[in-house]
Amino acid sequence: MKALYDGFDLCHPMTSVSMTINGPAPTILAMYFNTAIDQQTARFEAENGRPPTDEEIDKIGAWALETVRGTVQADILKEDQGQNTCIFSIEFALRMMADIQEYFVHHRVRNFYSVSISGYHIAEAGANPISQLAFTLANGFTYVEAYLARGMEIDDFAANLSFFFSNGMDPEYSVIGRVARRIWATALRDRYGANERSQKLKYHIQTSGRSLHAQEMDFNDIRTTLQALIAVYDNCNSLHTNAHDEAYTTPTGQSVRRAMAIQMIINKEWGLAGNENPGQGAFIIEELTDLVEEAVLQEFERLSERGGVLGAMETGYQRGKIQDESLHYESLKHDGALPIVGVNTFLDPEAAKDPGPIELRRSTEEEKQGQITRLRDFQSRHAAEAPAVLARLKQAATGGGNVFAVLMDAVRCCSLGQITDALFEVGGQYRRNM
Repeated sequence: MKALYDGFDLCHPMTSVSMTINGPAPTILAMYFNTAIDQQTARFEAENGRPPTDEEIDKIGAWALETVRGTVQADILKEDQGQNTCIFSIEFALRMMADIQEYFVHHRVRNFYSVSISGYHIAEAGANPISQLAFTLANGFTYVEAYLARGMEIDDFAANLSFFFSNGMDPEYSVIGRVARRIWATALRDRYGANERSQKLKYHIQTSGRSLHAQEMDFNDIRTTLQALIAVYDNCNSLHTNAHDEAYTTPTGQSVRRAMAIQMIINKEWGLAGNENPGQGAFIIEELTDLVEEAVLQEFERLSERGGVLGAMETGYQRGKIQDESLHYESLKHDGALPIVGVNTFLDPEAAKDPGPIELRRSTEEEKQGQITRLRDFQSRHAAEAPAVLARLKQAATGGGNVFAVLMDAVRCCSLGQITDALFEVGGQYRRNM
């Protein structure tokens, strides 16, 4: 982690790091926080010509945690529903998420989001915009209930929650943000008595990876531009525009630059985007907002009938619905009922020619071996102290302690694999219900 962020000041007010990690999120987050603290400790030593005292180290660490900005995804519910990187049992993973948030409250971590409640991967797995929004908001309310059950106050943690949605080509995506904000604000105000800051839903948009196609790849930038435009019009807090070649590989530097240029041109050159809410008041926007909100609330009822989010997950309801909607999309695409230019309609007659082998971007063998070498060296240097820390970690997990607080110490001498294996013993490994 120190090597990765060498040269970046993680406590600078203009630095914000988003980590799209889920199953091992608590451990990776602890590594990141330690890196931020160590950076500030090294700065102190460089500026003062001496190492800080124990009291000064405590002050530096407290300041770094209060200052560091960013997001960790850590959304274990959407992992079970729409993706597949769960490693611990859902119950234990939820407990560790609450441990993180409790640690945030006690250490005044105000500028970092403890979870990015993600609809993007639900959409990428095949869900339509209504299901994406309904499942994501329902997951958010499940986290609220879990944290309240731990004794935390709503206004102590609600501002540390953020959301992450996908923008596709369907009209409902044009209002996904405003519907989410309306439902969230109403529930937080009327159901939980939250203050104004807690009622404000912050969300990130990523343009749809699923709408990218390997055929006529240059057209992908056009789709991404339109998706980015409605995201800006809907007042997203942050935006990720996909690169056109992500349809088949890790993007090149040049394609990433083109993708970044899309949102820069919208924000810097497109005059209408200077208006904070250009669609407000338009009939189609107002009507769509009401229709999408109604559909989302109806989905809430279906989840409630199945025992809520966790009860529905026990029967695979969310996964089944996502798979059905995915099959519906693919069927429409393959029979031509859903026209996709350059893919199933208006095909390029020259495209039938063999384009030759496509080069995929992958890590080199040297990079892989270098990582393994660094890992083994780290484990060797800390072989004597690791067992005691791992024992402390398991004790915290079984004795009701805060696991994340111990993780902050454990990552300094234990690898991710060592920590994961230790937590498997006490928290259980993930097994999907079939």
